[in-house]
Amino acid sequence: MSKKIILFFIVNFIFAFHFPAAYTENLFVTANQAGSFKVFLGAIKTAGLSQKLADGGPYTIFAPDDHAFSRLPEAEWAALAKDKLRLARLLNYHIIKGRVKITEIKPGNVASLEGDLLKLKSDNGLVTINGIRVTQSDLFADNGIIHVIDNVLIPPD
Repeated sequence: MSKKIILFFIVNFIFAFHFPAAYTENLFVTANQAGSFKVFLGAIKTAGLSQKLADGGPYTIFAPDDHAFSRLPEAEWAALAKDKLRLARLLNYHIIKGRVKITEIKPGNVASLEGDLLKLKSDNGLVTINGIRVTQSDLFADNGIIHVIDNVLIPPD
């Protein structure tokens, strides 16, 4: 009987440390559960990108929290909300292909799904995207990862 218990613990130990955790929620659900992305997720729905975050990927999202969206001038946000193409472009500018943990970010340029480049910097634990700080990192989902940023990224014209 004791051999079975020891074997049970050994097998569990091996699985716990040698196989990555399975994440059961997609990026859209993970962002929703975080509770600080109401504006971002509302914009994702308006732009018709919900399915991309639910089924696509893997993606890394640099997601502005609700406070970040409050920094946008009200007129600019109202204009974006009315123009689905511009809104989709702005949102896709926050997404890159692949699942990149914060510790894996290398300084340099990376293409966003929108097509323009994002400038990534990592300096003594401070990570910035186009000069905008990552304030929370590594919200894992089954089809990607979310890093919270403190401002909205605006794609170049």
